[in-house]
Amino acid sequence: MNSWHYLLSAWILSLIASLGSLFFSEVMGYPPCVLCWYQRIAMYPLVVILPWALFPFNRQIPKALLPLTLIGWGIALYHNLLYYKILPESHSPCVKGISCTSVQLQWLGFITIPLLSWVAFSLIIICSLLALKKGSSHE
Repeated sequence: MNSWHYLLSAWILSLIASLGSLFFSEVMGYPPCVLCWYQRIAMYPLVVILPWALFPFNRQIPKALLPLTLIGWGIALYHNLLYYKILPESHSPCVKGISCTSVQLQWLGFITIPLLSWVAFSLIIICSLLALKKGSSHE
C-alpha cells in the first residue's frame, strides 16, 4: 500500500466513526456525554478535511491533522479510563446530563462506545503515520 491508500483508509475510518456516532445518538437515542461531544469535535472535521489530502495527494494535510487526532485519541483514552473505573468517577467532567460512565452499549461484554472511539482514533493515527512514513507514488 502507498500513502494515498493509507489516507483513504483514514478517511473511511473517520467517516464510519462519524456516521456511527450519529447513528447511536440520532437513531438509537443514546445521548452523548460531554467527553463524547469532545471526541466528536475532533472526529467530524477529519471527514471533511481528509479528502483534501487525497485529491490531489497532499502530505501536508495529514501532518496538520495529526494534532487533532492525537487530542481526540487522548480524550477517548481518558473516557475509557473513566468508563472502565480505572480512574474514579469523581474525575469525570460530566456534571450535567448523562454520566460519562453510564453503560449505553456493550457488545461481547467489553466493546463500548468509548472503546469504539478510541480504536477509531488509534487506527486513524496509525494510517496517518504510515502515510507520512511511506512516501507516495502520487507525489
